[in-house]
Amino acid sequence: MLSIKQIRSALVNRDRTAGEITQEYLDRIASVEPQLRSFIAVTPEFALAQAAQIDAKIAAGEALPPLAGVPIGIKDNMCVRGIPTTCASKMLEHWIPPYESTVTQKIADAGAVMVGKTNLDEFAMGSSTENSAFQLTANPWDLSRVPGGSSGGSAAAVAGGECVVSTGSDTGGSIRLPASFCGVVGMKPTYGLVSRFGLVAFASSLDQIGPFGRTVEDTAILLSSIAGYDPKDSTSLNVPIPDYAKLLTPDLTQSLAGKKVGVIMETFGEGLDAEVEAKVKAAIDHLAAMGAEIQEISCPRFRYGLPTYYIIAPSEASANLARYDGVKYGLREEAANLMGMYTQTRESGFGAEVKRRIMIGTYVLSAGYYDAYYIKAQKARTLIKQDFDRAFAEVDVLVCPTAPTTAFKAGDKTADPLSMYLTDLMTIPVNLAGLPGISIPCGLDSTGMPIGLQIISNVLREDLLLQVAYAYEQSTEWHKLEAKGLLVK
Repeated sequence: MLSIKQIRSALVNRDRTAGEITQEYLDRIASVEPQLRSFIAVTPEFALAQAAQIDAKIAAGEALPPLAGVPIGIKDNMCVRGIPTTCASKMLEHWIPPYESTVTQKIADAGAVMVGKTNLDEFAMGSSTENSAFQLTANPWDLSRVPGGSSGGSAAAVAGGECVVSTGSDTGGSIRLPASFCGVVGMKPTYGLVSRFGLVAFASSLDQIGPFGRTVEDTAILLSSIAGYDPKDSTSLNVPIPDYAKLLTPDLTQSLAGKKVGVIMETFGEGLDAEVEAKVKAAIDHLAAMGAEIQEISCPRFRYGLPTYYIIAPSEASANLARYDGVKYGLREEAANLMGMYTQTRESGFGAEVKRRIMIGTYVLSAGYYDAYYIKAQKARTLIKQDFDRAFAEVDVLVCPTAPTTAFKAGDKTADPLSMYLTDLMTIPVNLAGLPGISIPCGLDSTGMPIGLQIISNVLREDLLLQVAYAYEQSTEWHKLEAKGLLVK
């Protein structure tokens, strides 16, 4: 499996062509996709055409863009002009965007080669990718287990070697959770660092696009390519974007010396799998051995993140998904009258989890309950952010488990929505506070499934976040392990 730098070196030295590399990954997809089902749609003609453009640049002696010839998977809730964007929903099964999302335009401008649109939980609502209307994505480490969600297809595609990097969206942990379950690196940037224009909205104050990679360096390179101000997105931050990969120092001890690492104590104890706890604590000890100063930190409202999120996110979802009514685009069910068309379209177009969240959100926003639930949740959100502010006054970064458990068996939690929601317990507060967070592999449990370490930094400190993650990664071997669950001929 190639890295971004290896691909660039091969192209610059003319050892390989972009077309050859793209075909190699398309062949890999053809080989393993029947087992993984990471992609809703594979786009070979589109990918080879993009690769041909890179080869033409090389032949003409032109400078190569940063992602030249890099095979990438795009989560299927990001619009690519002329290619179906389904959000894994029957509602948008045949919808073809007439415009391009800012992120996919940046990726194309950077020279990457899109090999396909990846599977997800419908409208990004879920923690296991079992809510997709089309298929169940498997975990490359164990095909009987889920890859996490909602960006499960993107994580599985990287872990399974179907692409070098991929994009995901993170509303309550939907990048970091599947990264943990699939043993790859997944990062949620600061809210507003990456444009949301062309991302199909779930919860607009929480959604954030971010990168997946097999290594921190690949993740950093992709982040630099997709971050930046966008006037089309009113929440976009107009701040300088550094070359994050160039900030990764090879002197690992120096990058951690004197760094204060806070351990969020509320994330340990009841509900945390014993093996996950042991591996995360071992990772913290490793950081200490490399020169980091470890300090216990209390974020007392951390435990309120889950109920707060499941009031705010469904409320925003009920507003955002009101546009799917059969009138303007997407699915339309014919009926005797307008109200019948509305109800029948939404009844057949939305899956059970999407309907559940719309109903919760509509209830919360209704007269008589708005103050009791929604306003209180927004106040709790402020308190959670204040806890993080106090923590970052004392330490440089925070660490905790990414998820309470490793990947579970498909079907284990589908009948119990609350149990499924608890999977996001460790990741949700980061979204509520708008902070950047990253999940990196830190071990395996006794069944051979990956465990993720979550590192959190203050707003716009992606540089520091990536440096700490890189220092840990490069001083361990976990990122070099490959998924063993695939049956490759």
